[in-house]
Amino acid sequence: MIVLDTHALIWVVNDDPRLGSAARATIDDTVRTDFVLVSAISPWEIALLAEKGRLRLGREVGSWIKAALALPGIRLAPVEPEIAVDSVRLPGSLHADPADRLIVATARHWAAPLLTADNAILPYGADGHVRTIDAAK
Repeated sequence: MIVLDTHALIWVVNDDPRLGSAARATIDDTVRTDFVLVSAISPWEIALLAEKGRLRLGREVGSWIKAALALPGIRLAPVEPEIAVDSVRLPGSLHADPADRLIVATARHWAAPLLTADNAILPYGADGHVRTIDAAK
C-alpha cells in the first residue's frame, strides 16, 4: 500500500509527464496487489486549487474528483481522529500547511510510503519521519 500526495493523484489521473516512470511503476505494481490511498483532505485541496484558478481539470471539479476516486485500486482514507492528532504532533520540522501535515500523518498512520514530489516532504522523509517515494523519478 502507498499514499498519494495530492499532486501525485492529479498527475496519475491526468497522465502528467511530471510523474516519473519509477513512480508510475510503483503505483501500477501496488494496484495489482493492494491499493493506493488518497487522504480525505486531497479532494478539498483539489477543489480549493481549482476554485482559485491554480488548477485546471478540464471539467467540473466534483465530477473530476468522483472519477479519480472511482479508478481501480484507489481508496479514500478518512481523517481518523488519530491522524488528525498526529498531524499536529509530527516529529521534527515540517511546514505548517494543514493539508500536507494530514497527508503525512495518513502515511504514518497506515505505515505506508508517501509518493510525493514535495520539496518540503521529501527531506522530512529523508530525516526518517515518514517513508517517501519521489513522484518525479
